[in-house]
Amino acid sequence: MRLPLRPLRCILRLAPALALIGVPQIGRGASLLDYVGECVPFARAVSGIRIFGDAWTWWTQAAGHYARGHAPRVGSVIVFQKTPRLPLGHVGVVSRVVEARVLMLTHANWSRQNGERGHTEQDVTLVDVSADNDWSAVKVWYRDAEGLGGGVYPVSGFIYGPGKAAPVLSAAQPDYVGALIDAYAGAGPTR
Repeated sequence: MRLPLRPLRCILRLAPALALIGVPQIGRGASLLDYVGECVPFARAVSGIRIFGDAWTWWTQAAGHYARGHAPRVGSVIVFQKTPRLPLGHVGVVSRVVEARVLMLTHANWSRQNGERGHTEQDVTLVDVSADNDWSAVKVWYRDAEGLGGGVYPVSGFIYGPGKAAPVLSAAQPDYVGALIDAYAGAGPTR
């Protein structure tokens, strides 16, 4: 079947826009930190890991394409498993490793800001609360609670990207002390 010329031109004009579906759209001069939306497109844009689909599926999709493991590295994507509280899972990008069981995460669509979800948060405290110190269960700082949230989230692991993560991943002077206070005052890891 041969398409008439007019619809074909329309398709060709739309092709560049269709290619951008799922890519965070940031205005000229704006930062990735201005992004508002789902966690997946943000993590993909910041980490350079080209995986699509629900967050919880990233772990299995990464097999054979990206290195995976259970130790955080700056720029790696942490994959939260699907749970009743997170039916699509969640992904975020490690911005700093503070100590063996505390890291900072930059992610989108977790806490509410100005009453709405979807905003990006930079250098959020995340604590390994797993019994085996293997990052299989974590607690995350939650803006609404102004501390570690009450939930413990199962984690599949970390996906290691192909190169350097975006420079906006971490603040110039992250609050390491605040991260440790959050971690240990908020029923964080036990030694």
